[in-house]
Amino acid sequence: MKKTNIILLVVIAVAIGVIVTMVGDFSTYETFATAREKEGKEFHVIGKLDTLQAMSYDPMKDANLFSFYVHDKAGETRRVIFYGAKPTDFEKAESVVLTGKMEGNEFHCSKILMKCPSKYKDDQVAMSTKQL
Repeated sequence: MKKTNIILLVVIAVAIGVIVTMVGDFSTYETFATAREKEGKEFHVIGKLDTLQAMSYDPMKDANLFSFYVHDKAGETRRVIFYGAKPTDFEKAESVVLTGKMEGNEFHCSKILMKCPSKYKDDQVAMSTKQL
């Protein structure tokens, strides 16, 4: 190959790398305020369940409608609407990651990931203090 062809291929590879880096979808956790600024765009919001406010789920009326309140990492509380069944042991979750969009003052969620307390946490502590 000629030197010009090799240089051209390197330049093209670098340009593609720069474009992918700048345009790529970096999955970072945002707040409700960020999601509200760009209403309609999908975001990942991490937060804690607000246990002081009521959750709404009536499987007899609509099994695919679940609403609850979440505090994001900035402390803002918003109502979350999830179009699906209520996850098992949802109340026990330490934190939740919500994937969805802001619509008005509500966050419409398409996916919920829960971080639950480990049932093996006490066993790990006991094993680490145990003499072998």
